[in-house]
Amino acid sequence: MAQHTDSSIIGRSWKRPSQYWDWDAIPFLAIHLMCLLAFLTGIRWEWVILAIGSYYLRMVAVTAGYHRYFSHRSYKTSRLFQFLLAFLAMTSAQKGVLWWAAHHRHHHKYSDQEEDVHSPLQRGFWFSHVGWILSAHSVRTDMNLVRDFRQYPEICFLNRFYFIPPLVYALLIYSLWGFPGLIWGFFISTTALYHCTFFINSLTHMIGRVRYKSNDGSKNSFLLAVLCCGEGWHNNHHHYQLAAKQGWFWWEVDLSYYILSFLSWFGIVWDLRVPPEHIKAGTIAAEREAHMGRTPPAHSTGPE
Repeated sequence: MAQHTDSSIIGRSWKRPSQYWDWDAIPFLAIHLMCLLAFLTGIRWEWVILAIGSYYLRMVAVTAGYHRYFSHRSYKTSRLFQFLLAFLAMTSAQKGVLWWAAHHRHHHKYSDQEEDVHSPLQRGFWFSHVGWILSAHSVRTDMNLVRDFRQYPEICFLNRFYFIPPLVYALLIYSLWGFPGLIWGFFISTTALYHCTFFINSLTHMIGRVRYKSNDGSKNSFLLAVLCCGEGWHNNHHHYQLAAKQGWFWWEVDLSYYILSFLSWFGIVWDLRVPPEHIKAGTIAAEREAHMGRTPPAHSTGPE
């Protein structure tokens, strides 16, 4: 089903959780149900390794792509790699790249306030974790929030036909590893990818450690940082949103940043933003600059 666009849907009708699911809930639930077929394939170590590898490959694409690049513009890249990054991230079956970025930018603007589309403090754990993404109110993409990327026809195409990348990925997995590979490498891996990604919306606004004062419930979680390639340092991120590096100290593991740094050696990505030392120190001046460190305006320039 093609993904709709709208200039004002985000922020409307969020005062109470909708109980009316969109048709997109059907494939989402079907992916979960297909995991039960693992009882037919059995458990073999090679299938488990495939599931883990498929999970982390796409988690890096979601965190380094959907989040740090398309949502926050925390580094620069070429138009070709921008497309490849969007395609790989979309194999996660988390809807379109512009849809994801638009909703995330809206979240940061209203984090844990009434207009936040997935705040557990406003709507409870279940709706913030998964209910909102299945709601009919979340279907549309506010293109005004992603004006910097809507200028690229290939990105708009992917966003509109967001079912293509996960379908291509599933067929590739099946062609290489057969039916057991499809169950473990796509369905089980995708289901795990769903919920670990969604835990950043839900759990890291409820449970964890707070290093920096913020106007929301963002918290740091080592476990989710490991599972989500650095995204668990959520309090860091909400303190200074422009940084490509979310693990700010040597002990804060951040796989996505390590990979971005590696890619920068070859000129594939560049201008990776890191938090200034005074921001990390949490000084009064840092509080003011962190407040200014919001997502770049939608008229920012694209890849160079």
